[in-house]
Amino acid sequence: MKPVTEPRWLDERQARAWRGYRRMRALLDLQITRDLAADSGLSDADYDVLSNLSEVSPHRLRLTELAATMLWSKSRLSHHLTRMQQRGLVDREECPGDARGSMIVLTEAGLRAIEEAAPHHVESVRRNMIDLLTEEEIAALDTLSHRVVAHLSGEG
Repeated sequence: MKPVTEPRWLDERQARAWRGYRRMRALLDLQITRDLAADSGLSDADYDVLSNLSEVSPHRLRLTELAATMLWSKSRLSHHLTRMQQRGLVDREECPGDARGSMIVLTEAGLRAIEEAAPHHVESVRRNMIDLLTEEEIAALDTLSHRVVAHLSGEG
């Protein structure tokens, strides 16, 4: 990282937008997490694991792939998966051709859990964000979120 000689301070409008975004993100994450727990008994992390596994065929991913997708360390994810495995939501299998690797597999109970949770979760997302925006604002959000993600992930 190169040293900053003179800070490029945010102007009043930029600072207001940044503070508003931070507050919105914190409150939105809190509300969506509360709704998810109340509606399904799943945590945010549970939902992320289950949704990622449910969206691939045949409902299995290498632990390293899942950790990368979730932006978690393998160790942190492994600990969380142990708790989910104890609840019967996921299982682990040996990775073919890699004795040290493991495959994370969505169980029938895990598939039922995500299928039951998803309609309530998407309703919470709609109620707390999407339905508050115009079509133009959704298009702008799509553009800016993908631009920032591309920049931060090295794709931009």
